[in-house]
Formats: sequence, structure tokens, C-alpha cells
Amino acid sequence: METRAGSCPGSRLVSLGIWVLIAAHTLPTARAEISCVSCPLPVQLNREEMQLGARDLRSIRLEFRELGITDQDLGTDREHSEGVSREDALQFHRSLDEVPLGDTPEDSALQRAKRSEFDDLSNGGWTGAAGVDAGAPEDRGSNGQRSGRSEYRWNKDDGRGNNRQEEPKLSSSTFSLAGDSAHNHAVVYWSGRNSSVILILTKLYDFHMGSVTESTLWRSTDYGSTYERMNDKVGTKTLLSYLYVCPSNQKKIMVLTDPEFESSVLISTDEGASYQKYRLSFFILSLLFHPMEEDWALAYSHDQKLYSSVDFGRKWQLIHEHVTPNRFYWSVAGLDKEPDLIHMEAHTPDGNVQYVTCRAQTCTEANRNYPFPGYIDISSLVVQDDYIFIQVPTSGRATYYVSYKRDSFIQIKLPKYSLPKDLHIVSSDEKQVFAAVQEWNQNDTYNLYLSDTRGIFFTLAMENVKTTRGIGGNQMLDLYEVAGIKGMLIANKRQDNQVKTYITYNKGRDWRLLQAPATDLDGNDIHCILPFCSLHLQLHGSENPYVSGAISSKSSVPGTIVATGNIGPELSYNNVGMFITSDAGNSWRPIFEEEHNIWFLDKGGALVAVKQPSVSTRHLW
Repeated sequence: METRAGSCPGSRLVSLGIWVLIAAHTLPTARAEISCVSCPLPVQLNREEMQLGARDLRSIRLEFRELGITDQDLGTDREHSEGVSREDALQFHRSLDEVPLGDTPEDSALQRAKRSEFDDLSNGGWTGAAGVDAGAPEDRGSNGQRSGRSEYRWNKDDGRGNNRQEEPKLSSSTFSLAGDSAHNHAVVYWSGRNSSVILILTKLYDFHMGSVTESTLWRSTDYGSTYERMNDKVGTKTLLSYLYVCPSNQKKIMVLTDPEFESSVLISTDEGASYQKYRLSFFILSLLFHPMEEDWALAYSHDQKLYSSVDFGRKWQLIHEHVTPNRFYWSVAGLDKEPDLIHMEAHTPDGNVQYVTCRAQTCTEANRNYPFPGYIDISSLVVQDDYIFIQVPTSGRATYYVSYKRDSFIQIKLPKYSLPKDLHIVSSDEKQVFAAVQEWNQNDTYNLYLSDTRGIFFTLAMENVKTTRGIGGNQMLDLYEVAGIKGMLIANKRQDNQVKTYITYNKGRDWRLLQAPATDLDGNDIHCILPFCSLHLQLHGSENPYVSGAISSKSSVPGTIVATGNIGPELSYNNVGMFITSDAGNSWRPIFEEEHNIWFLDKGGALVAVKQPSVSTRHLW
């Protein structure tokens, strides 16, 4: 299920010494809701924030020059992503623009693990590009064309034996943000692909007052080598809050002022070079851009009202009051007749909840439609791919309904022995629904189910998939969908008081354990025989948007996976190392003895590993 607005709820802040990489996703849910991996999180797009602490903001190291938009609601190009050869992608080092933040840099970066997290609903674009045979003799991209090979080659003898490779050195450049030495909060924005423009919004957060008291907007047109102070363009006394880049036209930028001082929006159509200011009659809490129409946007206010704009924020029109947070969606091309149709979950005056649809500019009571005849449970509406899911209020057993290709709603049929109390939509691509269901007798595990084409009848695919509780109390499902190869998933299953890692290549029909590497980093033989011993992987993502999580893959490098794990009879969080596969999980080899954050650069042409900091990263929400 690939519908989401690539965005992040609220502010994400991280401590002094962060390596800034751009992009992030998180995903939440709660009980008595239908949640999904890629539900739209209609908030700040292309935005990441970092908390710099009490030290001076001296310089920022920028580590890559291209931000890939990876969500359907942002106009993804998944179907056109290019593959690269496995040999080329394994290892080569590329010069980067580096970044010391203060005196003691700590390593962190963006969230890449596509995982299920349960709490409020958001996001994460799970499945990558079209399916690719990773074991084919020719390396191909998602469009079936042969990938061009890089001039760099991986020497298979490198890294073997007792002679370890020397630490790669990165060329670095630094820059100063003069006049902002007291600012302790920085937000870095990349305007988009094939652009040299970088924007940085710095703020002074007063911990005693609990608010931001100063802000400065900086703009670079040379990939971050030099910066121009933009306060005279936005207003010297204007206090800025957030910045949004239009996903379908990177030259269009929307900046919000701090609502504690004023409610305004500043609009730029030249990639942040100049701005026009427009007053607002409400405070914007989150935004959701249309996936194709660059001037269309939905704004959700602090008082639960939903507004629409068709001129990129210059004018706003009220659509509906009492809308559930994060439960509003733009139309899906090819399914909804009107491109400006909005799906939303709204509350009635007597406290009930309804599924409502209407057009963005004509959403009067007379023009509203109610596709489901009756009330639904709060936070249960999910509009994704060919499907719409809802949950209805009943006493006892939870009851779920699905609409396939906008047909009438039909009750979902789980096996008779199933008594669900929570449903999470993992994916809905390839004309099937993959769902995680928590049964009445489960507390820290979920069962996986696979549906027919219409999403009505479900069969059991795996029992007792482990969950992990995150820092914020969110439950995260230990299930990872590998990017670039459809139907390939990795799961941690609890069985006989142990947790073991399994892999499937056919979307859960068949599962098997992972074969451990034959040798360790020093070339010594590893005696690990299935099924008594195997490789186990940590599948949790990071709640910090600047770190990669425990497992990473990329659709442009199908078959390559890097993960933290251990070898033995069960999953362990002690004596872990880093492992890589370049043949879609058929064979693995160790690469590090300690945990690292991993990023795929140059569309997968390079892998960069940064050792995880010993000091935990602090982030505020």
C-alpha cells in the first residue's frame, strides 16, 4: 500500500553534533483503529530538525546532494527507479561535503527502515520499485532495462583475512552562519532533485519560556558552500516556524510563521529567492499536498478543521469541521472520478464518526457523500491503492469492512478462529492485502494474514510476529518489507520462548530461516547448521529521523540489504554485528563487528557507514 504524504508529525529535534541527512518517516497507531504502514501523514514535507543543545551553532556538514521523494502522495517515481549492479553497489567511496556541528560530532541520519509502528498513523512508503529478479545474470532496474555499470569495481579479496581495510577519509568543507551563534535549533531543507538550493532555518529555543524567540532563514545556491541570510526577504521581525517544499514542483516553497506571534504564510515560486506574505485566519497544524496538482493543498488546523487551497496557499476555503487528525486523503488517480475529491473521517454533532467525501472547493452539506451507510470507529478510515478500509462500532468482536475499487463495502472475512482486537494494514499492492492482526489472547505479537484480490477473504501467513515497544510507547511490528523486490519480507517470529528471523519471497506463503555466513571477518569458519543455528536480524527502525535503523535496503539496489544481527539459535541484542547480502538474502557476510548507520547514496551506487554514537541522541516532540 503505497499512499502517503511524505511528511513527519511535529518537530524532530536531535542533539549537538548531528550529521544531517534529509528525509524521514515515522508511523504510529493505536488500539481500536485500523492502521497502515503508508497511511498519509499530512505534515511537514522534506523537513528535518535537530536540537543542537547549549553549544554554539558553528558549522553544518552536508552529506548528499539529492533528496528522493519516496511517497505516492509526493508524486513518486518508483516505477522509474534505476537498478545498479550488485558488484558496483557493494562498496566504493565517494567524496562528500562533511559537517561538524560544534566540537563533539555525534553520528546520526535519516530513517530508512520501512517498518510498521503503531500509534497515530503515518507512514512510510514500504514497497519499493517493481519486482526484480535479484538473482538474474543481468542486473536490471525496475523497468526491466539493464543498468549501466559504474567505473568502480568491488575487489572480492578486499576485507578478507586479517588485513582490515583502512578507514575511508571524506573530504570536507565547512561554512559559518554568522550571527546565529546563540541559535540552538536548526532545520535543513533540500528543495529537491537536480537542484543546488539548500535552505536552513535556525531558531533560538528558550527552554525557560518553552518557546522559540528568534529565527533566521539561510539560502544556498551552490550545494551548501555559501549561504545568504534571507530575513530581509521574509521580514526582519517575522518569526518563522516551518517550511514546506511542494513535492511536484520544488521551486514552490511555503513557509509558516510561528502561530504564537502571528498566523501567516510566506510563499515563494522561485525556490526561496523571494517571498510573498499572506495572512491566515487559522493556525496550520499540518499540510497535505496533492500528489499531482502542484497548487492544491489541504491544511489541518489546531481546532480540527480541514481547509483546501487551489492557489498554493494564497486563499483557503473551509471544507469540514471536526475532522479526525491524519484521516483525510486526496483522491487516487484512476479510481476516483474527480481529481479534487477528498476522503475524510469527520465527527457528527452528537459525537459519532462518519466517512465523508466531497470535492475540495464545493464541500457544502448538499455536495457531501457518505459512501458507508452508518457510523464508523474513530481513526479507522484508511484509503490506499485500490482499497478503502473501515471499522464499525460493535460490542465484542471487532468488525472490519473493505471497499475494492470503490465498490460497496463488504465485511472482511478472517478465519472463524480469529478474534481480532487490532488490525494493521502492512501493504495492499499487487492486488492483495497483507495485514497484521492482533488476536484477543495476544499482547506482544501479531499474526500475519494474506487476502484475495478484493481484500475480503484472508488466510493465515505467519503466527506470532514479535513487536517492540518504542521510546514513545509505540508498538513496532518486527516485519520488514525489502525495497525493490515485491513479495520479499523478513519477520521475527516468537516460538518456543525464542525469537527467530524468517524470510519469504512470495509474500508470506513460504518462510525459511536465514543461512548464517560461512566465515567471520577474520576469515575463520563459522559452524552454524540449520535449523539449530541461523542468522537473526534486528528489524526495528529508528525513532530518530537522522539514523538509518537496524536494517536498510533501497529499490534502486534490488537484492542488497544491510542489517544488524547475530548468529545463533535465537535473536539476541548482545554480541551483534553488521551483515550484508547482495543476492536477496540467499547468502550473507559480516562487514562490521559494531553497529553502524548505513546510507545508500548515488541511487545505490555507494554505501556509507557511520559508527553509532555511544551517547544516546536526545530528541523532543
